[in-house]
Amino acid sequence: MSSNPFKILGKDIPEGKRTIIDLKVAKLHTRTTVNVPVIIEHSKNPGPVVLLLAGIHGDETNGVGIIREIINLKLNKPQKGTIICIPVFNIFGYLIQTREFPDGRDLNRMFPGTQNGSLASQFAYQFSEKIAPFVDYVIDFHTGGGERDNVAQIRCNKDDEKGLELAKIFNPPMIMYSNTIIKSLRETLHKMGKTVLLFEGGKSNELNPTIINEGVNGTRNVLIHLGLISGEIAVRETPIYVKNSKWLRASDSGMFKISIANGSFVKKKEVLGVIQDPFGEFKKKVYAPFDSYVFCINKTPIVNKGDALFHLSVEK
Repeated sequence: MSSNPFKILGKDIPEGKRTIIDLKVAKLHTRTTVNVPVIIEHSKNPGPVVLLLAGIHGDETNGVGIIREIINLKLNKPQKGTIICIPVFNIFGYLIQTREFPDGRDLNRMFPGTQNGSLASQFAYQFSEKIAPFVDYVIDFHTGGGERDNVAQIRCNKDDEKGLELAKIFNPPMIMYSNTIIKSLRETLHKMGKTVLLFEGGKSNELNPTIINEGVNGTRNVLIHLGLISGEIAVRETPIYVKNSKWLRASDSGMFKISIANGSFVKKKEVLGVIQDPFGEFKKKVYAPFDSYVFCINKTPIVNKGDALFHLSVEK
């Protein structure tokens, strides 16, 4: 819970005005300095500190688009508390539209980081030491990797009562029970006692208006609920809860044609897609193995045997 004055990254943050601080990362081999802009809006009234963060993987641009729209709508200007926006966390990956850090590592497997480790580890350490201790709530925006297209969803640990309560307020189409991953940002923040929502929506290298709208509206709901901004919480139908899930994988290699819409409820034996060769000699239907919701589809046009095609809920 922030109080006035508020200090972060070694600087006093003035009340009622926008402050941008550069989190220093490193220099390119050209000696060009690379910094991560941290946008801080600190109100005159005490309240929670909320961090909105995107682009931990540099090619996950939907999250960047969500925070950009939140700033554009001035939803990050709180009446109480403090809102911190980091639209592009992995600035290296974002510059060349790749998932990884320049050292080839996945930044989201390097937390809490070390002071003298790899470049990714050092950067994770700076965040863990200089930003994470000063926030109360975090919304971390992600997309599916590569051509994997996710329905807008919030992922929470099934035992995280505070996170699940906030996920309901966010009110996404789906809430997925998901254990924290070792050395991920979410695991590190949980260990620090922070409440974290992990948003997944769309796929890499896109700006999907539907996904961006879901992220903006959900974040607005959370900020209203926490008392940082005023307004009415928008509620739709109850989210679909995915408590267990399974990937349906390709039985053959070939060209992949999808037959159903993402987010659909499908019945056992329903045709989900077709795998075929380019010569018109082979065609293999992909059937639903059980009744389920489809919440992620691999939209790559060519698949190999064993590739993950559809992420399905396992209905009890």
